Amino acid sequence: MKKLNNWQNILFQSGGLLLLAGAVMPMFGAAAQGSFVLLIGALLFGSMQLLASYEGQDTIVRRLRRQQVIGALLLIVAGGLAVAHTINIGHIGSGEWKLCLAVAAVLEIYTAFRLPTALKAAGESDD
Repeated sequence: MKKLNNWQNILFQSGGLLLLAGAVMPMFGAAAQGSFVLLIGALLFGSMQLLASYEGQDTIVRRLRRQQVIGALLLIVAGGLAVAHTINIGHIGSGEWKLCLAVAAVLEIYTAFRLPTALKAAGESDD
């Protein structure tokens, strides 16, 4: 896997923290601000995750990487849906962004645990 530099790693970690904060804020009555925090976190986290590419030939790692990319894109879509719900664009209900976020979280968590093991088995470093 292509390793992120220091600034990219800081943006990646900051995005993860903002994602978590944005997802929790609606439970404390700050749904409007939380949706924007969620979107910013998703953009930071997802874009930095897309930069960490894999150039190897192992099919298992490539499949896991595709799942990770889909999860990152779904995080960004969930952030966009949350903001669209907050500012009342179209007929978007309250559940779409939550469902999208849940699917993205499952994909991200699965690949976070499975990818290092697959890289080790493929003889690659998990940088």
